[in-house]
Amino acid sequence: MTNRQYTQKRPRVGFHAPIKGGLSEALIVAKETGCDTVQIFSRNPRGWMAKPLTEADIALFRKTRRLTKIKPVVIHCNYLVNLAAADQLMLEKSRASFREEVERALLLGVEYLVVHPGSSRGSCEADGILTCSESLKVACRGLTMGKLRILLENTAGQGECIGHRFEHLRQIMDACPGVPLGVCFDTAHAFTAGYDIREEEGLQALMQKLESTVKTKNVRAIHFNDSRAVYNSRVDRHWHIGEGHIGREALRRVAQHPRLAHAAFILETPYDDPRADLQNLNTLKAFVGELT
Repeated sequence: MTNRQYTQKRPRVGFHAPIKGGLSEALIVAKETGCDTVQIFSRNPRGWMAKPLTEADIALFRKTRRLTKIKPVVIHCNYLVNLAAADQLMLEKSRASFREEVERALLLGVEYLVVHPGSSRGSCEADGILTCSESLKVACRGLTMGKLRILLENTAGQGECIGHRFEHLRQIMDACPGVPLGVCFDTAHAFTAGYDIREEEGLQALMQKLESTVKTKNVRAIHFNDSRAVYNSRVDRHWHIGEGHIGREALRRVAQHPRLAHAAFILETPYDDPRADLQNLNTLKAFVGELT
């Protein structure tokens, strides 16, 4: 039985759009490029200080969303946040910055906020998982989350990052019953963390692992990337669809898997050539277009 016989639903597809022209402009670029969904940063991803959102910024963003009908909108947390940090100063700064990310996501009215679980460097893996869980609870304390869901992204396992096993994400979710959590599944990260999805049997094994840990229904976004790094290398290197070590046919199977049809597929492929990025989008659209 083929995937097509399981479902007729076509996933929503998009990419990570730059915000150099403004948050609202990123929505317009996504729409004009043919995206159904989009991922953005809500601020500079490489600095602790963020320019506050004005009432005008918020109103324009919400209006542009209504006009473009882009949904869901995914915000990716800034890169400096480490919710599992053993260093107390870094942990305090990370928790404060992440709370600000949550508050900005709430103001903008988006559906998802993606965050990496963090690095446990200086402590053990188990302590890192506990620290990350506590950070999520601290950062969201007292906030009315509404429709916003925080998505934990699986990692490649570089350095001492937690989250490279889906069991880690399940433990964090179990420890945070009051925080609305889900999962962002990154194909390149999973591959280099040791989940071999190059063949159909490997993808089915991964789907079984997802179901037995975080549940596929909680996978709300998928970072759809090939990998420039080799299998099980624990290295995070995204690459163009079909040009990396995962391969075109393997990624086609991911895009067409019925248990993932409800998720937003987001490209995070390199921006070294804008034409290549459009090629990646067209490839992904062709994959899911075969389901209709």
